[in-house]
Amino acid sequence: MSKPKSPVDISRRQALKFIAGGTLGVLAGCAVNPVTGEQQFMLVSQQEEIQIDKQNAPHQFSADYGPVQDSEVNRYVNQVGQSLATTSHRPDMPYTFRCVNANYVNAYAFPGGSIACTRGILLKLENEAELAALLGHEIGHVNARHTAARMSTSMATQGILTVGIGVLSSQGSDLAPLASQAGVVGASLLLANYSRADERQADSLGMSYMDKAGYDTDGMVELMDMLNKLNKTDPSFIQQMFASHPMSKERYADAVKKRKTIYASKHGKILHERYMDNTASIRKIAPAIEEMQKGEESINKKVFADAEAHFSKALKIAPDDYVGLLLMSKCQMAQNKNKEALQFANRAKSIYPAEAQALQIAGVLNINTKKYNQALSDFKDYNKILPGNSIITFFKGVSYEALGNRRMAASEYYKFLQNNNEGKYAKHAYSRLSSWGYAQ
Repeated sequence: MSKPKSPVDISRRQALKFIAGGTLGVLAGCAVNPVTGEQQFMLVSQQEEIQIDKQNAPHQFSADYGPVQDSEVNRYVNQVGQSLATTSHRPDMPYTFRCVNANYVNAYAFPGGSIACTRGILLKLENEAELAALLGHEIGHVNARHTAARMSTSMATQGILTVGIGVLSSQGSDLAPLASQAGVVGASLLLANYSRADERQADSLGMSYMDKAGYDTDGMVELMDMLNKLNKTDPSFIQQMFASHPMSKERYADAVKKRKTIYASKHGKILHERYMDNTASIRKIAPAIEEMQKGEESINKKVFADAEAHFSKALKIAPDDYVGLLLMSKCQMAQNKNKEALQFANRAKSIYPAEAQALQIAGVLNINTKKYNQALSDFKDYNKILPGNSIITFFKGVSYEALGNRRMAASEYYKFLQNNNEGKYAKHAYSRLSSWGYAQ
């Protein structure tokens, strides 16, 4: 059997050319940074940034339970983001902005301009200027090409950059344990930690963009003050933000200094009431989101009874909340209550049929309850909404295997191994192909 290929083989030819080409390679790997105007080592083109974004961003958004279902919230966030993007150094990038359903406090940007903030952080903001600061910071990362620069360094040192879909390890090697975990799509290197220098530059750019768009740069100062205070009082809610966006007293002090010097004579928009009006649907269920945050913390500690209690409280407040239903489903699954878990997953499917994660979880639970045809239906529906998640291919193989359809199972396992050659899932797939005579 041939060696499985990498999920995204980004410019292998460019990387090898750089490594082997000496001075010519270095010159070929240079580009003008759109922010500084200086030559910068770069092996990733703008078109590649956009393509990588298109391939990976939708999976991260689904991992964060999709955009919030209130279209007015997303329209508002996108409107604020677009007003900033037009003032930026790369106004021609295909920017999109949305609020995702995740409860944790964070915002992030993919290299092609796909930007998201969580409903968890929207609850903590007080006005539109703070939202502009948050989105302006993320636009700053895109404009300074921070992710592309990190990818280029990886390509130069490794000869290839692999950006793929993460697969959870399973416990044991039998069919049932392998199917007991839902695969999680991660952002891999695309959302890895920024350096403090990157963060300071994104802060500075964000202030510039929000000022040009007519916002008061006090919004950036207030945003950083809020994040630092939240880190002291509720660090578990903000750990992902600080992991990808390292905060420091220096960053806050620098924002204060710029506000008092560069922007001292400028007093732009704050817009407290407009922000509150446009985020009302999220604030309405704030107590439910807070219970979910506590429940997720309990799940991380594997205290499932406490988590279940928090999710129950959340669902009493917001009985049709997509995230609450899926979190309860995952909590029940972790306790091997597969039938109960499936009921919650199926409710989530019906409430948000355009979002894929509920289909994945329902499919896995249908495997666990030996409803293999229904599992296949769920996985096929998932692929219609969100193609490209290789873990779904694996679970289709598991379903076909359980149904005795060895030919189709082998086909799915082989496709899975094209993108994944490590871990227990890959071991299971390869062992089946070997035992069936499809691989040596």
